[in-house]
Amino acid sequence: MRAMQAIESLLFVAGDQGLDLEELAQLLDLSIDQTRYALLKLAEKYQADRQSALKLSWVNQRIQLVTKSELADVVKSYALSPFSVKLSQAALETLAIIAYQAPITRMEIDDIRGVQSSAMIQKLLQHDLIEEQGRKEGPGRPIIYGVSDYFYQYFGLSSLDELPDLTRLKTEETEEAEQTALFDAGELADNSMEI
Repeated sequence: MRAMQAIESLLFVAGDQGLDLEELAQLLDLSIDQTRYALLKLAEKYQADRQSALKLSWVNQRIQLVTKSELADVVKSYALSPFSVKLSQAALETLAIIAYQAPITRMEIDDIRGVQSSAMIQKLLQHDLIEEQGRKEGPGRPIIYGVSDYFYQYFGLSSLDELPDLTRLKTEETEEAEQTALFDAGELADNSMEI
């Protein structure tokens, strides 16, 4: 019973990424066979419980906690509603980079962010805030991303020219930092006089 609860909670927090059998076994400190047995029992529990909205799904050898297919209409109505699009800080950061730098590839986004961005790009594609705009010439012909028509609707923009001017924002931030540094330097000078 404890293993089933632990699996359920791990799959819940893993979300769309899911976990594979080996990852679950390692996290639970169980053997592969024990983990497989607990997964089968959990799947049977979901299938037998008509009141439960959940089931287990295996996709590319990864296990996910998903909703039962008979609830597809309810889930779809939520997914298409404006309530479903709440973006994380990482997703907003990725979206801002695409909006200001498009056309841009995933590798270029990764270079700017300093972290891997494929999960954020997939999330933004799912929410229809960005779109593929072709492929870049060169090795591997990477996909080029840009904002979608829905991006403009979502943010109430008619063009990217309406985005805040980054150079002005950077200038204001620099001026603020310089004023803070001057204030701190003045405070240090005052303190040195007291000694």
